[in-house]
Amino acid sequence: MEVKNSISEKAERDALLVKDALENGSQKAYSDLLRYYRDPLYFTLLKMMKNPSDAEDLTIEAFGKAFRNLDKYTTDYAFSTWLFRIAINNCIDYMRRKNTSPQCVDEDFINIENSVGRGAAGFSSEFSQEESYMKKERIRVMHWAVEQLRPKYRTLIELRYFQELSYEEIAQELNISMNNVKIQLFRAKYMLSGIMEKMKYAI
Repeated sequence: MEVKNSISEKAERDALLVKDALENGSQKAYSDLLRYYRDPLYFTLLKMMKNPSDAEDLTIEAFGKAFRNLDKYTTDYAFSTWLFRIAINNCIDYMRRKNTSPQCVDEDFINIENSVGRGAAGFSSEFSQEESYMKKERIRVMHWAVEQLRPKYRTLIELRYFQELSYEEIAQELNISMNNVKIQLFRAKYMLSGIMEKMKYAI
């Protein structure tokens, strides 16, 4: 694997470790990559899962998948960006399997979008920038997925999450009962999750 010259010091360090792991089977290279990114990745997944055990399992799975596919990595992107994309895609797949997708959608629109650009306390600015990039990527995907919904459901999502209307305000706007708003919004989020699952967004 060729290491490009026009990359940051951190990216160059990681690229050289990847090269060492691939060409020499260096266990130290694998260990160093794990040491650099294990905690930042774990805390990112913990924010998504709200469950330490799941976050720990998904962190291990992400590294396993990344290391098994290390030959597919190129220095067009920082190793950390590539790793975090694998981890987040894996996390989304896991939530789909557990049927927790509506909650995931809520968190994408509310918690993640509100925190874009804010650094995680206790980590370096480099990690803050990486985390911000990944959040922006997820938001971009989410907005694209919303556009694929049927108009009725797209309107519900837009009113609730883009215009931040309450259930009561949505009921008045659409002239339907508040209970109907909740039911249809749940369906909209479930359909949205299905769209995201089918998207070609995995490495």
